[in-house]
Amino acid sequence: MEGVTDRKPPGMSFETWVDRQIAQAQERGDFTALPGAGRPLTNLDREETAYDWALAKARREGVDTGAMLPPGLRLRRERDDLPERASRLATEAEVRALAEDYNARVEAFWRLPAESRWAAVPGLADVEALVEGWLRERPPPPPPSPDPQPAVRRRWRLRRR
Repeated sequence: MEGVTDRKPPGMSFETWVDRQIAQAQERGDFTALPGAGRPLTNLDREETAYDWALAKARREGVDTGAMLPPGLRLRRERDDLPERASRLATEAEVRALAEDYNARVEAFWRLPAESRWAAVPGLADVEALVEGWLRERPPPPPPSPDPQPAVRRRWRLRRR
């Protein structure tokens, strides 16, 4: 069975070799009953950039599109997501550590040379506002349970009768 893995014979032009491969595939019937046969191609009327294609591909494959953003915009998006990330944390100390880690990365970004004069410049997160919001969203602590009754001590020796 001949296929795409056949090597191009020496001395034959690439175009001729490709045309020959296509003709052989048509003779074998490889192009009959393909899904979508006879239907127009989608999105031919719109001009798609390489960025549009990469974004659509990332979304189809479930990749986080935030990783494709420039660093400044990525940090801005991360700041917008801080309250949602903080809601999954258990203690106030963890929430503060999350915000302080973000702020440290923003300050490190500020020290880098600007990519361009139009590059996004992220701002710091308000640690206290994040903690206050986290505290508001927390369910109230359960009421303290009453002290259990002291266990009755059993005598460890059996009484002799």
